Amino acid sequence: MGAHFGRFSVLGLAGVFTMLMLSGAAMAQRGSNNALGAALAGTMIVVLLVFAAAMYVYFALAIQTIANKTATPNAWLAWIPIANAFLMLAIAKKPMWWFILFLVPVLNIVMAVLVWMAIAEARQKPNWWGILAIVPIANLVVPGYLAWAD
Repeated sequence: MGAHFGRFSVLGLAGVFTMLMLSGAAMAQRGSNNALGAALAGTMIVVLLVFAAAMYVYFALAIQTIANKTATPNAWLAWIPIANAFLMLAIAKKPMWWFILFLVPVLNIVMAVLVWMAIAEARQKPNWWGILAIVPIANLVVPGYLAWAD
């Protein structure tokens, strides 16, 4: 069962982009002093939303691929924002109540490292890859490496 984007979710996303563009144009028409600022703000918001959507798709695909390669059931949960944490716990073979520990502010960093270390071991990779999950640029590489390296 693959991911399915219904017409309402696509229309909703298009509506958000249209609203942002129209609001930027409306702000630009109020005064000549705000025109450049409004155009830059609208463009920045759109760029950030596109980047965030691309990162979401990347991480969801990586987690879904890891789940498929480790024969974890319900790999499609990678596309649902909170359910993907439960999927990661299932891949790591950790108890589901650990999700509560993800909600504690500083403890969630430690829990993320432990879970990514267990996911790396489930993929027969060195567990130190889990520690790289907290390094700023390396955390973008870790899910891709664990998903598609073989």
